[in-house]
Amino acid sequence: MNYKMKKLNSYISPFKYSRLKTTRVLIGGKVVIGDSAPIIVQSMVTVDTNKIIESTEQTLRIANAGGGLVRFTAQGVKEANALKLIREELDKIGCNVPLVADIHFNPKVSMVSAQNVEKVRINPGNFIDPRAKFKHFEYTETEYQQELQRLEDTFLELINICKEYKTALRIGVNHGSLSDRIMSRYGDTPEGMVESAMEFLRISKKYDFNDIVVSIKSSNTVVMVKSYRLLVDAMAKENLLFPLHLGVTEAGEGSDGRIRSAVGIGALLNDGIGDTIRVSLTEEPEIEIPVAQKLVDYYSNREDLDYNFNFLPSEPYNFSYPIENIPFIILDKKEEFIDNIDKVYTEGSPNYIWVSAENIKNIDSTFCKDKKIVVVGNTPQEHRAMFLYLREKGINEKIIIFKEYDEDDQETFDLKSSADMGGLLIEGIGDGFWLRNKGKAKVYSTLLTIMQASRRRTSKPEYISCPACGRTMYDIQSVVKKVKERTSHLKGIKIAVMGCIVNGPGEMADADYGYIGAGRGLITLYYKAQPVEKNIPQEEALDRLISLIKEHGDWIELKK
Repeated sequence: MNYKMKKLNSYISPFKYSRLKTTRVLIGGKVVIGDSAPIIVQSMVTVDTNKIIESTEQTLRIANAGGGLVRFTAQGVKEANALKLIREELDKIGCNVPLVADIHFNPKVSMVSAQNVEKVRINPGNFIDPRAKFKHFEYTETEYQQELQRLEDTFLELINICKEYKTALRIGVNHGSLSDRIMSRYGDTPEGMVESAMEFLRISKKYDFNDIVVSIKSSNTVVMVKSYRLLVDAMAKENLLFPLHLGVTEAGEGSDGRIRSAVGIGALLNDGIGDTIRVSLTEEPEIEIPVAQKLVDYYSNREDLDYNFNFLPSEPYNFSYPIENIPFIILDKKEEFIDNIDKVYTEGSPNYIWVSAENIKNIDSTFCKDKKIVVVGNTPQEHRAMFLYLREKGINEKIIIFKEYDEDDQETFDLKSSADMGGLLIEGIGDGFWLRNKGKAKVYSTLLTIMQASRRRTSKPEYISCPACGRTMYDIQSVVKKVKERTSHLKGIKIAVMGCIVNGPGEMADADYGYIGAGRGLITLYYKAQPVEKNIPQEEALDRLISLIKEHGDWIELKK
């Protein structure tokens, strides 16, 4: 691919881009994460961990699809020991993909799991802290330090076991499961998420344990991107640049899930951030792998791009409109354009001026007045640099981001365009967006979905749904499809469909309605993050959800 940033850099503030250099973590002597290793894609088994054969078969499907790591839920010691049996079955058939145990609420389970698998993921929000009640608690400084010491004492036990068994750890923060302790001091914020991770990373450094990967996820792409950027900044200040696992939680299914994932993950990959990724879809786990790999492949040739972006600016950008305003969309049609800047002085009547890396240095505000500026770039880095350059020159006319593709496959177009445009939308860059595709893939609905996934423009309902795991006790895939069928006409409404309560109440905090698994065959319905109907039979739950929407005045009858 032909990048033009070196020429652009000669007259735009000096930037230099490279993939973030993180520490090297070896998982089970098999897979390297971080340093200069390729980005690893991974997924999670959705069947009950105690079902050894089914778990083994699903692991094989993930590994055969190209998954570099496979994660399992381990609710208790029984599941932690089942992982040893799954490992043995995989070894018998020559599958050496590393296994990861996913732990919530029980430090003892993490310590057993660390003896049976190559990597353990713990959630700082519930490692020793109790399940969040989303209530504010007051701590004196002494009390707060006592809680940190209790955390350190328990975490050190796990660190020592991991050292003995050469087991890696993932410190996996989720926006939906921050502890009341953290939220009471930092709020339900990206800053709180970062501190939740940093508490554990400081302890790891103190005891010289470096086999650490970090994640800091959210279903809200704006929160997710900001949190990772703040985390990188915080780690760098304390010399703790551990590898980063990227993901948008509860992204959903179909094109919505793919686009939302690509918006968040792509925004960070564009920054050079990310060593391993998961695209969390409410679909079979092996389907996630090729989707994630397409994203990785899209960035495989970008590591030598001569560009740098200060993604934590000391001062906010001087945008041409408030961030909450709606960016507009241009569809291909006949318009008057000027692509030769020299003609602007004599043929200045057209409304649109094309600006590229080659001609941007000739642009000034005198002939841009009352015209729209179409910024043409190969990458988000170019778009961002030219946008900021024009603003620095005092050109405050509307700037349109233009990008052309040649894709026949809809999924490929969705992923690439979402990764390119999502970060710009999250940052508030661009007054309008114009995507052109020379292939067969459709553009308009994709761009609308990108804008909604970036929290910039609402055009349809928003669905937050988890990909399921061994804790899920109902067929979440079929439920999500049925919920969409019944509610797809309710523009602007947010509905969360969650497998269980681990992340459910937190991740659906800004959802209007929630459908959350409460036990085998039982569902709890939420309104505005509050449970309103508890433990109702699953066969009644969807109709009760529709009734709940009607009760609160959010239902619109479809015209016959």
